[in-house]
This record gives sequence, structure tokens and C-alpha cells, in this order.
Amino acid sequence: MERKLRKEKVGVVISNKMNKTIVIQVARKVKHPIYGKFVKKSSTFAAHDEKNECREGDVVRIAETRPLSKNKCWRLVEIIERAK
Repeated sequence: MERKLRKEKVGVVISNKMNKTIVIQVARKVKHPIYGKFVKKSSTFAAHDEKNECREGDVVRIAETRPLSKNKCWRLVEIIERAK
């Protein structure tokens, strides 16, 4: 049986205060339907970080997975860039 493709997102870690959990903010630009101006919108996702290796400000890639808790259904794939 073949596994389906999982969604992946890239975002910035805004919180790592929980144990084995990080909160990621994913920003995107959306064109306003009437005025045509591009508006910044952002979403937050709770992701599983098994080794507690992320710090605030890191740019990370997360992938969709089975539900791990009430509001955690993403897991950390890789740290793209460390916070300065």
C-alpha cells in the first residue's frame, strides 16, 4: 500500500515553551478581492518536535501527520535556518 503525499509548510517558530511541541507561524500574501492590494495573512500550527531542538525564530519545514493530540497534527521535518 502506497502512502499518500503529505502537505508540507515552511514557517517561523514563535513558541517552543511546551515539551516536544513547537508553534509555527506560516505567512502568506493574499490578493484583496475588491481592491487588488496584497494583504499579509498568517496561520499558526502546533507541531511535534521529538528532540526539543528548535528555538524561537528558527525557519522550519513541517509535514502533516496523524493526530498526535487535540490540536497537534504536524511534525517537524527539518530546520532550514537557525535563529541569529
